[in-house]
Amino acid sequence: MIVPTIDTELAVLSANKGNFAKHGVCVSVSDYEFVMMCRDKRNTGAFFEQHGIRVPKEVDKYHPTFPLFAKPYDGSLSTNLHYIKNAEELTEEILNDPKLLFMEYIDKAVYKEYTVDMYYGMDNRVKCIVPRERIKIRAGEINKGLTEKEPLTQYLRDRLETIEGCVGCICIQLFLNPQTGDVVGIEINPRFGGGYPQTYAAGGNYAEYLIREYFLSEKIEYIDGWKDHLLMLRYDDAVYV
Repeated sequence: MIVPTIDTELAVLSANKGNFAKHGVCVSVSDYEFVMMCRDKRNTGAFFEQHGIRVPKEVDKYHPTFPLFAKPYDGSLSTNLHYIKNAEELTEEILNDPKLLFMEYIDKAVYKEYTVDMYYGMDNRVKCIVPRERIKIRAGEINKGLTEKEPLTQYLRDRLETIEGCVGCICIQLFLNPQTGDVVGIEINPRFGGGYPQTYAAGGNYAEYLIREYFLSEKIEYIDGWKDHLLMLRYDDAVYV
């Protein structure tokens, strides 16, 4: 089994799943159409809305309201992101970047940010949902996080219980206003994310589910017995030998 973890691998591996299968190799990646939808955030927004999940409102960059946020439609690792507070910060370089999407700024002082690890079985139905609050982020990856069952677990199960062509682990990024309950969908990564070790530590053993489904031919039922409010802290250290 091949389990991709980097965005740039996904399209070619997905497109060649059939060729790998001929040689007895399973590629744990969703169908090509779903992967390409996730890679383009313009299409991801339409997907969220079709499933009843709000996305940030689009902003006309030539008649903007501030503050606003700009990000590339195919970006990753939190690169080329722009929080623009006024007209002076909306430079010609930003305006003329053809890859940037301009949208409503979601205030992190009001909204909590989450990554949700979701496992989809061979039947394209969700088997486990583990939301992780992204308390602190560094270089696009979670540095401090907290697992939280409610309210996102049932919210997402109601809306995304089945996704055609979706298998294995995906991670969805969302914002939640804890006062109003407003949920805003940001992006979908159809792969294991950098913060998955926290989900694993909480009991979301997606590697085991892959083995049970694809090697042992077992049917996976929905699983929700993972640890709520598990805190993860990451840090760097130097080792001298």
